[in-house]
Amino acid sequence: MLQDLAGALTAARTGRGTAVFLAGESGIGKSRLTAAITELAYTSGMSLMRGRASAIGPTPPFRPLTEAVLSHLRVDPVEPAKLGPYGPILGRLVPEWSLPESSRDDESLVVLAEAVLRLTGLVGRDRGCLLSLDDLHDADPETLAVLEYLVDNVELQPMMLLGALRDEGPAMSMVRAAARRGACQLIDLDRLSRAELAQLAGACLDVEPDLVPASAVDLLWAGSSGNPLVAEELISTMVDEGILVGDEHGWQVSGYPEASMSAGLACPLSRRVAQLGARARELLSVAAVFGQQFPLNVIQHVTGLADRDLLGLLQNDVAGRLVAPDEQAADWYAFHHQLSREAVLAQLDRDEHARLAGALATAVEAIHPGLPREWCEAAARLRVDAGDRATAGTLFTEAGRRALALGAANSAVAVLDRALEYLPHDDVAARAGTLELLLQALAEAGLVERALASVSELDQAGGLGPRRRAALHTRLAWAATIAGRTVDGLAQVETARALLGSEGSAEDLAPIDVVAAHLLLDAAGPDQLAAAERLARQAAEVAESAPLPVVACQAWQLVGGLARHRDPQEATSFLERARTLAVRHGLPICEIHTLIRLGNDDALRVGDLTRLERARAQATQMGAVTAQYQAEASIALHTVLHGDLAAAASLTDQVLAATTRLKLLETTQYVLLTRAVLAGHRGDRHQMEAELAGFEQWGGDLTLHAPRAYGLAAAFCALLEEDLPRARADLARAVAAEEHGSSVYFLSGRHGLHVLLQALAGQAEWPDLEAVAVNPASTLRWDRQFTFFAHAVLHGRSGHHDRAARAMTDALAAGEPYDMSRHLGLRLVSEAALTDGWGEPVSWLRIAEDHFHRTDVPAVAGACRALLRRAGATVRQRRDGAQGIPNELRSAGVTVREYEVLGLVVKRLGNREIANRLHLSPRTVERHVHSLMTKTGLPNRIALAEFGAEFVDSPHVATSGN
Repeated sequence: MLQDLAGALTAARTGRGTAVFLAGESGIGKSRLTAAITELAYTSGMSLMRGRASAIGPTPPFRPLTEAVLSHLRVDPVEPAKLGPYGPILGRLVPEWSLPESSRDDESLVVLAEAVLRLTGLVGRDRGCLLSLDDLHDADPETLAVLEYLVDNVELQPMMLLGALRDEGPAMSMVRAAARRGACQLIDLDRLSRAELAQLAGACLDVEPDLVPASAVDLLWAGSSGNPLVAEELISTMVDEGILVGDEHGWQVSGYPEASMSAGLACPLSRRVAQLGARARELLSVAAVFGQQFPLNVIQHVTGLADRDLLGLLQNDVAGRLVAPDEQAADWYAFHHQLSREAVLAQLDRDEHARLAGALATAVEAIHPGLPREWCEAAARLRVDAGDRATAGTLFTEAGRRALALGAANSAVAVLDRALEYLPHDDVAARAGTLELLLQALAEAGLVERALASVSELDQAGGLGPRRRAALHTRLAWAATIAGRTVDGLAQVETARALLGSEGSAEDLAPIDVVAAHLLLDAAGPDQLAAAERLARQAAEVAESAPLPVVACQAWQLVGGLARHRDPQEATSFLERARTLAVRHGLPICEIHTLIRLGNDDALRVGDLTRLERARAQATQMGAVTAQYQAEASIALHTVLHGDLAAAASLTDQVLAATTRLKLLETTQYVLLTRAVLAGHRGDRHQMEAELAGFEQWGGDLTLHAPRAYGLAAAFCALLEEDLPRARADLARAVAAEEHGSSVYFLSGRHGLHVLLQALAGQAEWPDLEAVAVNPASTLRWDRQFTFFAHAVLHGRSGHHDRAARAMTDALAAGEPYDMSRHLGLRLVSEAALTDGWGEPVSWLRIAEDHFHRTDVPAVAGACRALLRRAGATVRQRRDGAQGIPNELRSAGVTVREYEVLGLVVKRLGNREIANRLHLSPRTVERHVHSLMTKTGLPNRIALAEFGAEFVDSPHVATSGN
């Protein structure tokens, strides 16, 4: 077993991570095996992170993780800036890494888990990292959530995750589930067999196993049942009591009849406790009632012992075999093992246990006034043991409130469940307040179903006024909205309104209106957007004057998004208002989210990405991970429009890898839709359809997103395939979806490309363009380039050639940031110019043909060459290097670029390496490889490489650059 675990350490050092859990009863050897693995990791030079969970003592959320991270940083400090936005996120574990102005209102446990993963990757780079967590059966729910994420994502990290736990509780359930799906290795440690006990005894006695007396092995078996810790204690006791005697002839059992020896040694730890003096036994009894670990000042307060006496008793020979200083906390001691504590507790009767627990609770309250941090829950647990259930329930409620304030919603749920267990049923007001907190915690923890199922209990309990109950239903409505449960969200909104009735103030209704406005976005019908905007405006104005700054920021952001179709400048003013509020009230995350929306406005109106880049930088600096990925997703979309498709592909690859791992649903859907647009702008229909399918698999609604899916992705794909009828059909579908649905997405083509294609087809005249021009939404720069192209077509058709030329100048100026669409416009308008006899179509076609040849869009490049021939112009030959293609490949339709790619496939280069050699994107290389396999009829890349080796002269392949 140790050899296998050593192999896992070796794999971690090479970047192949693994998770291993050791499970078994107390005393079975988990900690000893963990120590052995830790020693191996240390001697091999790996980074070490060691932490331990605890049911007693300092038990804030993430204790084992905090201990583990700090244990490494004390030895080998890390600069948090190296972790990018994840540095401040780790401020929950490393307080000095927190930014004072940061806000965690968008942070989830998954993001924190990713931050821990990034840290282990950083400290384990080139040498590996061992993250060792002991006593996980006592871990808090937040730690388990982070741990589950680490287990699922450790495979590609330079880390070994080693956990030890007893076979019980939520932690074991999580580990067994992970083992069933193959995410980790679970090692169940069994008790020793008789033969293994003989080996253990031989090691302790420094003799070969067969030299251990059989009667001694019998005693060990009877007294320990194979538990290694108990067996070791038995061996020590047998030697100390003269039962097992060694001399030059070896070891012999003597001194007592076998029966009496069996009875006397049945519980060696109990014998050790019995050997304690009265004062030491009293001291350890108080300590055992407190817990596995215990603070000296609290124990001293109860026992009244002076410092010298206290330490003298703890450090004497007998007590020293049971307890020792706690390695993890100063001025704390700990029992060597849970079995040692249980042996002490076994000699207390119930009344004495309760008396000591009450005294300890009183001591904790005296030493720590107000019960800060973990002491509140510690006092509550002691009050339970003392039989004071009502006080315990009150303290657990306060502990739950604090956990919720810290963002530890799952821990809050567990603690508040205990509070309701102990609070008297006739204390209606106290139970109602606790249940209110529990429902809030359930909503924050994402346990929406349980929260909705429990809300009726609150309504029946009484004790809360209608305003507080309405606020709680509003909170649940928002949780249901985030979870995509629109029907439940609407039901909670209606309940909240009913509770307030006609007497509800505008301030009470504003938060309800914001949630209701968001819910309307998911409802069908053309009037829903207008209704949502009315509600959001109403809420914004009330919240701003109340003041309710967070509600006001949320509302103005929503109004800005809803107004964009109607008037982009007005929408920008609403967003600026939201940003001003965020700055004034110190809401940095709200400010960043508003800045992202303002950056999108800049990109849409003038094609400028500066503010989006600034939003990304601020989010990175503050550790606002969700906001950072939202900013990068927006940057990726506009990078596609700007025609830098390789950069957009690289960015979407990075963002998608992170958001899918973090399960950021909304951002993942956005990125997948952006990747569909990217594929469409490459003319890659197969990839576009695959990305749209992925979008739906992640819960995306193509009905809601039809304007972008058809107007910005599919229509352009059809144009790059030279399929104008299909492009018109896609645009018509996008426009219809925008007119009859409730989509808030822009760039459907309704005010741009759709107008141009209608003009080219003779289906649009000046009144149609004038109707578009008066709509403020037509001022978006992307759309404006196409309307100027449409103006040129209509002017040229009417014989106003000077006006047509000016319109072309305007179109090219508007389209200056947009490389692909500007050249596509030249190709489309040139055909009309040739027909109607105006402008410089030959020059425009040459420019467009060169662009589409370089960007590998053969259908459009070929159409440009065909139009040049129609105009009687000379056409540049694009077959440079074709003579070098073997006849068999040329007859199969292999192009010069495909032949260049084939030469590098033969060299066993990957797509990214080929892309770097040929100055292409990896996605373009992938398309070429797929085309080669189709044309040659080969099943895979390996077969293609073997086939190509017969034809490709690799030294001179891939050098033409065409």
